Amino acid sequence: MKPTAALYSRLRRLPLTTKQVSNGYYKGTGTGAMGRHTKHGGYMIEWRKVRTYVVPEQLKDCKLTPFVTKRLKPTKGRFEGESKGGLSGEGYLKRWKEENGID
Repeated sequence: MKPTAALYSRLRRLPLTTKQVSNGYYKGTGTGAMGRHTKHGGYMIEWRKVRTYVVPEQLKDCKLTPFVTKRLKPTKGRFEGESKGGLSGEGYLKRWKEENGID
């Protein structure tokens, strides 16, 4: 019994899974590791494994820009009245009620 031509063409385009191939196949994500884990729970970056991208000479004078406006000012959080400089849960709720009303 064979599938119809329409169904067969759809089945061929499905992504390959590990169940469809022999043992030892690992698909992965293609990212690779840029370092190693230490025995103390840290992570050491191995600079020989870090990817570096070289921009071709043709693109150095390119007039295209990223989709970010140049008029956007960087925002920096500032929380007055907090002793540690961070925002606690109570401080967040208090500030939310001040700005949005009690709902």
